[in-house]
Amino acid sequence: MRSKGIVATLIILVVVLIDQALKIWIKTHFYLGEDVRIFSWFYLYFIENNGMAFGMEFGSKLMLTLFRIVAVGLLIWYMVRIYRISKVPMGYMVCLALVTAGAAGNIFDCVFYGLIFNNPAPPYVASLFPAAGGYAEIFHGRVVDMLYFPLFSFTWPGWMPMVGGHEFLFFQPVFNIADAAISCGIFVLILFYHKYILSPKALESLA
Repeated sequence: MRSKGIVATLIILVVVLIDQALKIWIKTHFYLGEDVRIFSWFYLYFIENNGMAFGMEFGSKLMLTLFRIVAVGLLIWYMVRIYRISKVPMGYMVCLALVTAGAAGNIFDCVFYGLIFNNPAPPYVASLFPAAGGYAEIFHGRVVDMLYFPLFSFTWPGWMPMVGGHEFLFFQPVFNIADAAISCGIFVLILFYHKYILSPKALESLA
């Protein structure tokens, strides 16, 4: 039982550290909008966004940041309550840890990046702890994204309504390690562990 708590804690720490290390490196070595081709299907492409995973927008910036903080707090509370329950599988804890780590990784950007980075115009790159101060106040930092996978593209046939003649690119969104952790955790959780999405008391009585 104790091992589930240790594994979940290690996953959260490792994912957050890798996510933040890559974001800080991108922020201080790439100018905004710069891209570097690694393979034909994989680029490092530096963009920033105010929204949720994969650049989606939802509500105000402050409310979104506060929602993330509350969500991470609830997830940690939930994991602390259930990791000792023998019926809870390790895989379920791993999924929860990935979602928690991803949400926490993007929280750091929103809360602190506006304070610790400046935001120069291209082709200049940002400085960490600039003498003149950051580009925004606390809770208003922008999330750093850099992973871009344009796997394939095609043009829709002209006879198709709405999209005919337009190019379709898969996969278009640019994301980060934190987004990937959230998506993988939720996908596996829904696919294999949906029956465990219960309150701690309900899990204790699970057959």
